[in-house]
Amino acid sequence: MDFKHSDKVIDLQERLTAFMQDHVIPAEQVAEEYLREHPDHWGQPPVMRNLRDEARRQDLWNLFLPQDPRGGGLTNLEYAPLAELTGWSPQLAPEALNCSAPDTGNMEMLSRYGTDEQHRRWLAPLLAGEFRSAFSMTEPAVASSDANNVELEIRADGDAWVLNGRKWWSSGAMRPDCRVTFVMGVTDPEAPVGRRHSIVAVPLDAPGLTRVRSTHVLGYDDRHEGGHAVIDFQDVRVPQDHLLGPRGGGFAVAQGRLGPGRIHHCMRLIGMGERALAHLVNRANSRVAFGQPLADQGVVQAHVADARVAIDAARLLVLKAAWRMDREGAKAARHDIAKAKILVPGAIKKVIDDAIQVHGGAGLSQDVPLPMLYAQARFLQIADGPDEVHRRSLARHELASSPTIKVA
Repeated sequence: MDFKHSDKVIDLQERLTAFMQDHVIPAEQVAEEYLREHPDHWGQPPVMRNLRDEARRQDLWNLFLPQDPRGGGLTNLEYAPLAELTGWSPQLAPEALNCSAPDTGNMEMLSRYGTDEQHRRWLAPLLAGEFRSAFSMTEPAVASSDANNVELEIRADGDAWVLNGRKWWSSGAMRPDCRVTFVMGVTDPEAPVGRRHSIVAVPLDAPGLTRVRSTHVLGYDDRHEGGHAVIDFQDVRVPQDHLLGPRGGGFAVAQGRLGPGRIHHCMRLIGMGERALAHLVNRANSRVAFGQPLADQGVVQAHVADARVAIDAARLLVLKAAWRMDREGAKAARHDIAKAKILVPGAIKKVIDDAIQVHGGAGLSQDVPLPMLYAQARFLQIADGPDEVHRRSLARHELASSPTIKVA
């Protein structure tokens, strides 16, 4: 494994770092002030238009796009350090570059499984940033960590699909520029397990679809990102050609989407950890307690050292997973992705928590980004599959594949 960055990636790192410092970080306060003054606004404040225009101008647009054999795009290993940089400002930077969830996963899903007409209708506009999209899989009435429990009904009726049920955690669906959500439901209840579910695209203005409310994350409404919508589907009709991938193939389509999405989250988490450590170090160097700088106190030095070890270890695990995805594909790398998804959110959450502790009361306030970063990291111990599910999968693989040692 060679993780040395290519000249292309080094150039992109330098340009993206400057973009973050010169444009994104200064825009954070502007965005927060706008949302405070406009409590009914869902989605990004107007300053996002400036960021997106500047990202296009600097050719920092759609960096997530996978490498194409015909040329263009980045490998997962090349994208990792760039996604990390966007993690320094997770509420603004990913969208500024058109590299934010759930759109990236939906675009990859459409690219892989969509028809030419679906590419024209949804993929091309998403790549151009003309509107946003959502993904509706989780349901409030069942344990959705086992996707076999998903109950929303998708019934064939003539030339249409009819949907009935309720979803939640449809991230981004509260914002007015979110035009479509991709919905997993049961099309074939009598089929074998793994062949009962399908995914259909549903316009958010379809009759019978109601966005009930947004679900907060540890008190945050996530209005930047368009919230996390609870959506009711009551006899919602969409044409048959809105089916994405084969009928009964919803699990395969969803897994093809979730694998890259999970590692992208982990990449951004590394950047969140780096920003938290930067705040920790700045606080330690600038504050005095009990007659000496915080930076000279052993307990604070331990926090700093542990944070550096945790961030670097997490980064290496993410890079290994990205390297394997490039060489063997996401399916072959699924256990490496699971390792990263287990370790990285928890490790970065601990780094952020220690940074909060060193800040004292200030660390709990809106004057620093640490509470927001903490909520993001904690959320990602559940989003895209809770830690327990990934541990279960990884343990089963290990138990089945590890050699048996004869004990005397």
